[in-house]
Amino acid sequence: MRPTGLFTHADCLRHEMGAGHPECPDRLVAIEKRLRAAHFGDRLLWRESNPASLTDVELAHDRFHVAALRGLTEVLREEIDAGGPTHTPVDPDTTLNIHTWDAALAAAGAALDATDAVIAGEMSRAFCAVRPPGHHATREKAMGFCFFNNVAIAARYALDRHGLERVAIVDFDVHHGNGTEDIVAGDDRILMCGFYQHPFYPVGGSRSNAANLINMPVPAYTSGMDIRELIDVMWLPRLERFRPQMLFISAGFDAHRDDDLGQLGLVEADYAWITHRLVDIADRHAHGRVVSCLEGGYNLNALARSVEAHVAALAGA
Repeated sequence: MRPTGLFTHADCLRHEMGAGHPECPDRLVAIEKRLRAAHFGDRLLWRESNPASLTDVELAHDRFHVAALRGLTEVLREEIDAGGPTHTPVDPDTTLNIHTWDAALAAAGAALDATDAVIAGEMSRAFCAVRPPGHHATREKAMGFCFFNNVAIAARYALDRHGLERVAIVDFDVHHGNGTEDIVAGDDRILMCGFYQHPFYPVGGSRSNAANLINMPVPAYTSGMDIRELIDVMWLPRLERFRPQMLFISAGFDAHRDDDLGQLGLVEADYAWITHRLVDIADRHAHGRVVSCLEGGYNLNALARSVEAHVAALAGA
């Protein structure tokens, strides 16, 4: 069996949003320590990503959004040189520092490099240990800790650059992937499946009734077994009928029962189960091709354990 790729970049550690912010560089440190200690051996191939080109980022984002983030970075640089603040807010929860632009391009680039490698057959599947996350970034707006939508960019890249006809996006973060929905709703080349705690951030949950969206809003304290049942009934039959040629995963681990940013009840075994089901779909319809990108997950121990379970399932362990 071909190895599973692990894509990351040092720039992803340099982006930070201030002391005490839950979306912090320590998330990637905890993941790397756990995966290095797991002794995957030659089943896991580590790669440093290349930054995404702006042309590829604009497959999913309005060019004015991209230009605005670049402009904010330049203004911040000038303010720092003049002794001003080190961060610029883009919404109440989200700020950029002088390294955010490079980190966001590196994160998107990891998703694109992973897509290239998996489609080329160099590796069977891939996980991108990157930040900032992406699934709240809409076509025109950064929000919810997210600047560029890594998974949406990669999905459009697989379709528009590699010529695939159908891809699926699966989002198991505790929060609704509103940015991904904004970008892909109505695009019948993409089937998006997601569950999320509701009511919760972002306010209102899904805002589209597009036929290519399979949304599963669930109340607080829903257990992992209940989530599995819903996936069996709602996701898997649609994915089977859709026959995606590649799967992309927005892999948020903040639905873990130990994560204080959400109130769902998943554990590591649930993430492994979900991943195995998605790999089964990929094996039947997509030559096994899966690219997964880190989204949420803020309890460092639960995050690291859950990523290990997810990567092990991707790698066939």
